[in-house]
Amino acid sequence: MDWLERTARLRQWSRSGTRAPHKPLLLLYALGRFQEDADGALRYSAVEQDLQRLLTEYGPPNRTTPAYPFHHLVSDGVWEVRTDRGPGSPGSGVRDLRVTGAAGRLAPDLRSALRREPSLLGRMARLLLELHFPPSLHDELLEAVGLELEPGRTERHSAPRRRRDPRMRELVLTAYEYRCAFCGYDGRIDTVPVGLEAAHVRWWAFDGPDDIENGLCLCSLHHKLFDKGVLGVGSGHRILVSHRFVGHSPAAREHVTALVDRPLIGPQAGARPVAATHRDWHTGQVFRGSPRPATAA
Repeated sequence: MDWLERTARLRQWSRSGTRAPHKPLLLLYALGRFQEDADGALRYSAVEQDLQRLLTEYGPPNRTTPAYPFHHLVSDGVWEVRTDRGPGSPGSGVRDLRVTGAAGRLAPDLRSALRREPSLLGRMARLLLELHFPPSLHDELLEAVGLELEPGRTERHSAPRRRRDPRMRELVLTAYEYRCAFCGYDGRIDTVPVGLEAAHVRWWAFDGPDDIENGLCLCSLHHKLFDKGVLGVGSGHRILVSHRFVGHSPAAREHVTALVDRPLIGPQAGARPVAATHRDWHTGQVFRGSPRPATAA
């Protein structure tokens, strides 16, 4: 059984690029708990808050529940659920999962495979990250689910894969003249740009293309905030700041809340700006809540 292929082909609700990372997040969490206790089961009532936090922080902007993946991941052959009455899930209702003592864990064949081949755990985890989340979130997601992996091996799997364009970073940074499109930061060490990154507006994992119309040159801080949905790009290529962001320090005001409604810096004349379709995807699938209103000067 090809566990990597099965991991790559988790059945997910999908429509027009809508993010639905519920199953990948649960599977990452289960792998982390397996690493800690290979024989332990995850009682829904005990892990519900952990899973809800993961969905709130790394899931889609709309409110959702961990009951859905807890029940439905069974159909992918990587997960099993038992209740106090015996094998089988009671359904995807939150109350049913709680009152029946529902508990889940990795499927028996998968647990056996992970024991035989310990490196499989890391390969599955990295594949889930690659397919469902941008690179800027990988390390913190691993920490959030309690996974400790050996550094950076990229593994092949049998599901079809797109290939990244290695020119993407240089093309985007050049288009924005090596300046952060949000704050203008343009630091270098000698002649080498430092702390500047090419951010995908529509995530690569969700069919975002490697081209200038889907890219922004951002400093490391604003790249992370953009991928976490604190910042976005609205109509007129003006900066959106989520009303859910809270920061009282002068640094938070200067680097985040003061950006409300500022125009993007760049791209240079002749370079294509971010396409509306990619802006709209990010606003609908990543940006958190509603934007703060512009304030009068």
